[in-house]
Amino acid sequence: MAPPSVSILMPVRNEERFLPAALESIRRQTLLDWELVAVDDGSTDSTPAILQAASSSDPRVRVLRTTKRGLVPALNAGLDACRSTLVARMDADDISHPRRLELQHSLLSGNPAIGLAASAFRHFPRTTIRVGMLAYEEWQNKLTSHEAILRDLFVESPFVHPSVMFRKDAVIKAGGYREMGWAEDYDLWLRLAAGGIRFARLPLPLLFWRDRPERATRTMPEYAATAFRSCKTHFLKQGFLNGAREVVLAGAGSEGRAWSRALLAEGIRVASWIDVDPKKIGRTLHGATVTDARHCFKPEGQKILATVGTRGARDQIRKWADSAGLVERKDFLCVT
Repeated sequence: MAPPSVSILMPVRNEERFLPAALESIRRQTLLDWELVAVDDGSTDSTPAILQAASSSDPRVRVLRTTKRGLVPALNAGLDACRSTLVARMDADDISHPRRLELQHSLLSGNPAIGLAASAFRHFPRTTIRVGMLAYEEWQNKLTSHEAILRDLFVESPFVHPSVMFRKDAVIKAGGYREMGWAEDYDLWLRLAAGGIRFARLPLPLLFWRDRPERATRTMPEYAATAFRSCKTHFLKQGFLNGAREVVLAGAGSEGRAWSRALLAEGIRVASWIDVDPKKIGRTLHGATVTDARHCFKPEGQKILATVGTRGARDQIRKWADSAGLVERKDFLCVT
């Protein structure tokens, strides 16, 4: 039997409340040639019965039932079982637009150089969304080109995991999913980028990302700010900061100080700080002097990380860097 056009990879555990709606959104897809690989990670509610009913009524639904092993083992087990060369991620509490598979499949089929295609997304229900998550939604949805995604790759995870469709062989070559103490999806994006995989994003909101207090991004330690910094510094040391023993940090606030600790854990010390706050200029933080950004020149042989945590500061930092003759992703990189 020929493999389907798209395999949908969906790990699930105890999602009886929202799973039926997620399954219905898959059944309503305009692209009909799909398979759903649902990995039941030891559910103890009615999830197994819901999945069994879905499989009995639709042979395109395949269920793998395992003991509770966790998200990463479930993802890798499901990935291994996917028969298509194209894999779409889906979570059991989200909703896919009816044309999601069709449009992402068309993009990847028509552009063999692209290895991963995300889509814009929209949080729901809107009444519960806080300002920070709305800003994250706006920021991510604006990253519509490979170049824009790479420019902001170390700012935050550039893709909502259940919004992506990727080439299975690219993810397998990158090592699949890993348990590293930080977000498994961000870890994968950074490895794919390091391997030269090209990214794309459809500007239409094809995934509706359910917000709720128990969502993994809110509850799991792998998604905490400290874990993200550890992930970023790990990959920076392999790439942008490869071989560096010192770095200059633009931003001497609380976020910058947190970054100095994360970098030191990787053996990289702060040589100096750059800031515009007159109260900070001239002070010594962690053994390094805070200098005035307005009189700053390009540090000789040292890379700069922009660590200003204030919302909206990146545009100002990029203007300052341009005026100082700094080239982004060569001389400096925004990491917040």
